[in-house]
Amino acid sequence: MSTVRCRRCEEDAPRLERPPFKGERGERIVEQICRNCWGEWLQHQTLLINHYGLDPRDRKSQEFLYSQIDDVLLGDGEAEQVDTSKKGEIEW
Repeated sequence: MSTVRCRRCEEDAPRLERPPFKGERGERIVEQICRNCWGEWLQHQTLLINHYGLDPRDRKSQEFLYSQIDDVLLGDGEAEQVDTSKKGEIEW
C-alpha cells in the first residue's frame, strides 16, 4: 500500500488508489491528500450538496464544489461552514 504525506492532516497515510477526477485537480489530490482526508471531504461535500440543494450535474454547483476542494484540500482555506439561514441557496 502506497502512502502520501497529506497536506491536510500532515501525516504519512494511505493514498487514494486512483484520481477522483480527470486532469490536474485529480492528480493533485492523489499526490497530496490521504484516503482518510478524502473520505472526510466527501462527507463534508455531501453536507454542502444536501444543505444548499446543489445538483452535482449543474455547472454552477460543480464550480462551487471544485472551488471548495481547491480551497479546503489543496489550498490553505477553511471549509465552507453551513449557514442554516441560507438553506437552499448559495451566494456567488
